[in-house]
Amino acid sequence: MQINQQNANPLERRIDMTVALADIDKDVENRLKKLARTVKMAGFRPGKVPLKLVAQQYGPQVRSEAIGEAVEKAFGEAVREQNLRVAGYPRIEPKQAQDENKLEFSAVFEVYPEIRLGDIGSTEIERPVLTVGDAEVDKTIDILRQQRATYTPVERAAAAGDRVVVDFTGRLDGEVFEGGQATDYPMMLGAGRMMLPEFEQAVSGMKAGESKTFDLTFPADYQAEHLAGRQVSFEVAVKRVEEARLPEVDADFARSLGIEDGDVEKMRAEVKSNLEREVKRRVQARIKDQAMKALLEVNPIEVPKALVEQETRHLAEAARQDLANRGVNVKDVPVQPEWFAEQAIRRVRLGLVIAELVKQKGLAATPEQLRAMIDEIAQSYEKPEEVVRWYYSQPRQLARVEALAIEENVVKWVVENAKATDKPVGFDELMGNAA
Repeated sequence: MQINQQNANPLERRIDMTVALADIDKDVENRLKKLARTVKMAGFRPGKVPLKLVAQQYGPQVRSEAIGEAVEKAFGEAVREQNLRVAGYPRIEPKQAQDENKLEFSAVFEVYPEIRLGDIGSTEIERPVLTVGDAEVDKTIDILRQQRATYTPVERAAAAGDRVVVDFTGRLDGEVFEGGQATDYPMMLGAGRMMLPEFEQAVSGMKAGESKTFDLTFPADYQAEHLAGRQVSFEVAVKRVEEARLPEVDADFARSLGIEDGDVEKMRAEVKSNLEREVKRRVQARIKDQAMKALLEVNPIEVPKALVEQETRHLAEAARQDLANRGVNVKDVPVQPEWFAEQAIRRVRLGLVIAELVKQKGLAATPEQLRAMIDEIAQSYEKPEEVVRWYYSQPRQLARVEALAIEENVVKWVVENAKATDKPVGFDELMGNAA
């Protein structure tokens, strides 16, 4: 046996091995004898078929199986002797035999990288700090009111906050471009979500029944490449201007949010409680993102291509399944694994680093931690005890909770060992309401 490292890939290894043909011949003979005891062949009773006939019919298949197992056994013994951690599956390459009594072959494979954990001590982590008070509750209730707004046609000029229904036609070099035409299209002025700001500005101030033609230049990074950076001409006709009417914060509004007795103070308390949970979740997500980036920065390791390919295929399959769940015919969307290559590399690298960190620092989840997390999940259900029993009866679900617990331990360790500081954060910034 000889082990060589491939220079092109620092994690790739090649093992040259030999297997005695006499051992394979003996194994083939034993397999054929065993097969002859049960094989059925026309003209012979079961178990009475001559070994020569069995060998003629099944010999090539049996020999192939014997060689495969011999190679697998030799490879397993070789990696155990050298204490190698194989990543993925080996590629077996036959060699020109130098000894007619031996079968020679090479196994090409990758090994897991040796990880020496970097120093996280100089890394800066910012912990967002936000206390939910009356102002945050009021903002959230205002958003809930806007979501339940009704719209009434008005005769005045359109202004920010209005819903405007328009017909428009866009032309590029005099020709209507794809996606540049619509009828009875509703748009919210000032929202900045549905149309470009320049389009909204052009419509602002118009009344129902008015028309306008104006030029607009698409941003250089616009998602439609054929329009990026190009100037187009739009014709727009306003059909209706509708003013938003927000519901009053009263008993009916409270009941619409699930408060059966319509008590507004109960509604505010419920909104605050939900908001505190959401703020906590977003704060934890930001800290986790910083912790994971820090681990990647101080641990720049090579990753086995075999593991990246596996993860890439897994992500592509997950994307296909997600599209199918949304009702999309995946045959019409050729999801390519290479789309997920960078994400796969990051996930594999982070997974290897976290595994080493958990092993070295003793960050595995404890039974008490798992139970506490499951209890917390179960509290949002009508019968928590049944939910707890269900989790403990489902190994896959339990494994997911364990992974979350380990992740929580890792983030906590990073924050405790890095330069962590508290940083006040605005409500709109944290909740993504800046627009």
